[in-house]
Amino acid sequence: MAVFLSLREAIARHVQDGQSIALEGFTHLIPFAAAHEIIRQRRTGLHLIRMTPDLIYDQMIGMGCARALTFSWGGNPGVGSLYRLRDAVENGWPRPLALHEHTHAGMAAAYTAGASGLPFGLLRGYIDNGLNAVNPDIRRVRCPYTDEELATVPAINPDVSIIHAQAADGQGNVLIQGILGAQKEAALAGRKLLVTVEKVVERLDTHLNSVVLPGWVVSAIAQVPRGAYPSYAQGFYARDNEFYKAWDAIGKSRERFERWMDVNVLRAAA
Repeated sequence: MAVFLSLREAIARHVQDGQSIALEGFTHLIPFAAAHEIIRQRRTGLHLIRMTPDLIYDQMIGMGCARALTFSWGGNPGVGSLYRLRDAVENGWPRPLALHEHTHAGMAAAYTAGASGLPFGLLRGYIDNGLNAVNPDIRRVRCPYTDEELATVPAINPDVSIIHAQAADGQGNVLIQGILGAQKEAALAGRKLLVTVEKVVERLDTHLNSVVLPGWVVSAIAQVPRGAYPSYAQGFYARDNEFYKAWDAIGKSRERFERWMDVNVLRAAA
């Protein structure tokens, strides 16, 4: 059952070195504040999982949190490369990074399998497309009904899944509105689920197509206003497009990156 904690306490209690961690949110509701607290607490050896590792994982990788990355697409949306990710892969700085690459469809199938308690997900059109040459986890099975050969991906069950949402009520039920991406599946696939929210309310005001995660699947909730910034939270604040543009120059230089992280993350209060 969900427990209400400060962000600092939630990360300290549930995120440990060497774990597999999924911080999900698709352009929207990306849990930046939680990632920054993980960085401040100097977590290392993490296997990071994310459908679209953008700035949030560029920062974590550049600060030495990660040993591996399972992902589909990686980049600064609408801008260009992730230079801290590239530096880790190409030069081993600040430490080497192992890659497990999928498509969005492959990640979705793997999360869905994990959320459903199944050992693997199934896909068509995932065999001999180049990915299986670099990802040995992509296997094949033959359908017992049609004899068709299908691709499989292992289920993703992170040790900890972390998402940001608009609201939670006093019983720990969590409301997510707007673009979902793989948030629901990642939340249900995680062995533990941490949620940061914009606000805690007496009663959730839900609308058509909203998602409500029941309190019994949530391990901890932290109220963190603007916890998704510089991404956006529908109904609360817009995406800071200028920051995404500015990150291109910040991330290119190791020295500038380290200075920015020191001032804006390491010295910032949770």
